[in-house]
Amino acid sequence: MSDVKRMNPLKYRSIFISDVHLGFRGCQARFLLDFLQSTHCKQLYLVGDIIDLWAMKGGFHWPDAHNQVVRAVLEKARTGTEVIYIPGNHDALFRDHLDTRFGDVRVCDEVVHTTADGRRFLVLHGDKFDGVVQNSLWLARLGSHAYDQLLALNGLISRVRRLFGLKYWSLAGYLKQRVKDAVSYIGNYEHAVATEARQRDLDGMICGHIHHAEMRRITDVTYCNCGDWVESCTALVEHHDGRLELLRWTDAYPESLAAAPVPEPAIALARAG
Repeated sequence: MSDVKRMNPLKYRSIFISDVHLGFRGCQARFLLDFLQSTHCKQLYLVGDIIDLWAMKGGFHWPDAHNQVVRAVLEKARTGTEVIYIPGNHDALFRDHLDTRFGDVRVCDEVVHTTADGRRFLVLHGDKFDGVVQNSLWLARLGSHAYDQLLALNGLISRVRRLFGLKYWSLAGYLKQRVKDAVSYIGNYEHAVATEARQRDLDGMICGHIHHAEMRRITDVTYCNCGDWVESCTALVEHHDGRLELLRWTDAYPESLAAAPVPEPAIALARAG
């Protein structure tokens, strides 16, 4: 995971982000907005769970920062970035509109991305590899509710840490790394995804879903997980030579700014357009 130094603009060939969960109280929209405004790319892949329709069923939560994220994405699409939206399980409603366009945004179930150095990666959200989501939807939603409560506690801890000038830290991410069943689940998921890439004779897989940013070789394929913008605030980026890199944006964003009002740079242009 690379430490990011704030240099504007950061230019990449492709950017992959997943599990933003707009509409959910735990969404770190301000971090994401800063990332979108600080980067340029030819292709932007939205790899599922961008909008959290599950969370919105329990009560509407849509602050202005969430609006600004949507506007920033649409502004990129309007000004030449190819934006591809791959729905996940929390925004599965958009799977009813596959192979269509919402303005300049293309909706796909999955896509094969070819890097600048010729490698081919299958890009999809990844919930199809999660047996809990596929076979027991009610259990998945119960787990989602428990996760929401954990993230609410995480928000309280973050506010306390800000008072003491400490960096962002995720309680949920910390626990996932230390609970045996969670570690086992992540490992099984990663191997299932890698097997799919191998069976399709591809060089690797780019996915999200489990909120665990990772990039590593699994036997003969490259497994990449974008992470999320709830716990880790991570993105997968492709450099212009085809090299892939995971970025943790909270390493670049001073925590004291996370609570500050969101600036409105080019958003006025998006509103006017």
